[in-house]
Amino acid sequence: MTDETATAKKAAVLDEVLHQATPPEVVESALRVVGRDRLALVSSFGTESAALLKVMADVDPTIPVIFLDTGWLFEETLSYRNTLIERLGLRDVRSVKPLEETLQRQDADKELWFSDPDACCRIRKVEPLKRALAPFDAWISGRKRFQGGLRAAMPVVEADGDRLKFNPFATISPAEIEAIYAAAELPWHPLVASGFRSVGCMPCTSRTLPGEDARGGRWRGRSKTECGIHTVTPA
Repeated sequence: MTDETATAKKAAVLDEVLHQATPPEVVESALRVVGRDRLALVSSFGTESAALLKVMADVDPTIPVIFLDTGWLFEETLSYRNTLIERLGLRDVRSVKPLEETLQRQDADKELWFSDPDACCRIRKVEPLKRALAPFDAWISGRKRFQGGLRAAMPVVEADGDRLKFNPFATISPAEIEAIYAAAELPWHPLVASGFRSVGCMPCTSRTLPGEDARGGRWRGRSKTECGIHTVTPA
């Protein structure tokens, strides 16, 4: 049996057990199954990120948090990251950047986002995440089924190559996220007030229009809906 096959079987068993678990229960189970030293949470510090980070911090604020600093992020996102680190008492936030030599070789004119957005995401997000996840056996994501697209049918626990991926917010509703913010008096991402319901890199993010799903402003006018970190195995 290969490592990936074994991980897939383990993920299926865990998903069966946790498919109705609360977000804190999923995080607690991930810690028990994997151990603190082998588990990381990946966060964009985006428009809804504070809710999952709050849940994680209440369970264990020392769990490593990986933040992909692509070089194209809004200043508001970088400021929000710093605010949440202090507000939630996060102990181990790791900001990971693309390799400068890769940028110089493949995106020296900084126009790759326009000509080939998939390649831009690969060198600025997928490859850095691969490096950052190297020490870990499992990771936690903040994806939700209500975001639609490829996310609509995702499990609570899945295999990501030979790693486990836990999705504590898979079954959560927008109202439940708002309740977490309200109960903890969490600040919203500064761009939410300006009509951004999902925030990624500046060139590929626009305001969400009335009637669109939350991610409607990402890669507007293109068929692209994901950056690749959830559709390309980083192992």
